[in-house]
Amino acid sequence: MSDDASKAGDVRGSEGEEDHATGNASSAAKVHDNASHAEHVLPASHNVLNDDAPCPPQPKDTPVTEQGSPSPTTSPKGVAGSVAIPTPTLTEAHPTSAAAGPPKFVAPSSYLRPLSSRGQQPAEAATAIETGSRPGSSQRGSGQMSSPLDREQLEGLRAIRAFLKVRTSYDVLPLSYRLIVFDTSLLVKKSLNILTQQGIVSAPLWDSKTSTFAGLLTTSDYINVVQYYWQNPDALAQVDQFKLNSLREIERAIGVTPLETVSIHPNKPLYEACRRMLESRARRIPLVDVDDETRREMVVSVVTQYRILKFVSVNVKETQMLRKPLRDIACGTFTDITTARMDTPVMDVIHQLVKRNISCVPILDKEGTVLNVFEAVDVISLIKGGDYDNLNLSAGKALTMRSEDFPGIYTCTLSDRLDTIFDTIRKSRVHRLVVIDERNKLKGVLSLSDILDYTLNSPLDEDHDDK
Repeated sequence: MSDDASKAGDVRGSEGEEDHATGNASSAAKVHDNASHAEHVLPASHNVLNDDAPCPPQPKDTPVTEQGSPSPTTSPKGVAGSVAIPTPTLTEAHPTSAAAGPPKFVAPSSYLRPLSSRGQQPAEAATAIETGSRPGSSQRGSGQMSSPLDREQLEGLRAIRAFLKVRTSYDVLPLSYRLIVFDTSLLVKKSLNILTQQGIVSAPLWDSKTSTFAGLLTTSDYINVVQYYWQNPDALAQVDQFKLNSLREIERAIGVTPLETVSIHPNKPLYEACRRMLESRARRIPLVDVDDETRREMVVSVVTQYRILKFVSVNVKETQMLRKPLRDIACGTFTDITTARMDTPVMDVIHQLVKRNISCVPILDKEGTVLNVFEAVDVISLIKGGDYDNLNLSAGKALTMRSEDFPGIYTCTLSDRLDTIFDTIRKSRVHRLVVIDERNKLKGVLSLSDILDYTLNSPLDEDHDDK
């Protein structure tokens, strides 16, 4: 099951000098003496702060074609993202649907699909979903792949794994970046304001008393605060005075998963970092080093699944060998998907995020058509400034509070392939794709965790020692 629905790097860089005790951010850049890495990386074009932020919309009059040249066609109104796709505009028949405004749909993988690609076979997809299995699940681990397409797929997976084993987490970092670290004595309310101002959704925590890494603050921790407030409405004043070191008390009070504390040394292979994320169900992992002189820990940066997969898409040409459609591989979640309606109370959606340990809930109309997606990060927009009254809104109303530069919903079909999806990740900041059919009906959710899991854990027939 995926993170997102079972219940839903681009450059080599330098160590950032950071005032961990105060949480003040600083910029640092260092020229590396190992020039052999230059051919494997992109120019430093992304700030590490913005891994989780939406990619800014690109000009709508120059969508990128499959060959990379500007297309003479104009993007349809309401479609945003770095690759514009002519997706039908959806209208919601539900009386409250208009509250969320016209939904944005971005389907770059469909646009990039070669014309020679085999068309979707709805019967195959329907059979897989009706029987409660993933498309292609019977083939994963069957050990009977023998066609040229199968062999090419396996070769692509081997190349990606080999690359992850020889590259380190340090290689993924930009040449220059800022890192924001919060001291555990900081008020939860102030930390939320800082994250909102900086456009980020997570930050490492630092215990200045022990000079040690104290975990990773994520959107889930703020959702826990929301849950606590909802269960204890008379404690609002107390909630505003909570410090970050009080989060464990909140977690114990409502019985949820504690703060993420998994970390890895920056010189460990990326393969190991990916495995730790999958094992802990974390979507990002802090890089923690030890100072040679003081023997104290240092938080170097935070690496996300998106940055790792983008690093792979940029540097591993064999991703273009992953040509099997989603319907033929076990990648994504297609059953037991939590959904909501536009008029569903936002707190009901938040409860599902916590209960199912997922990061998004697709919003459907009564016909099962995808209208939007409520994401865990949307909770940040609701409670910024300490306005907990917004928790009384409907999901549709809550979605209107998103930033104007929200890139839209990324979609794909069961006919799309990982080669085009990797290409999409390279060009756009994608955290999940909603799998739909030709009528925009929900079929599944494909998260970055699903892609990472498939890439690392799919059996390679005779090569069983990759795990």
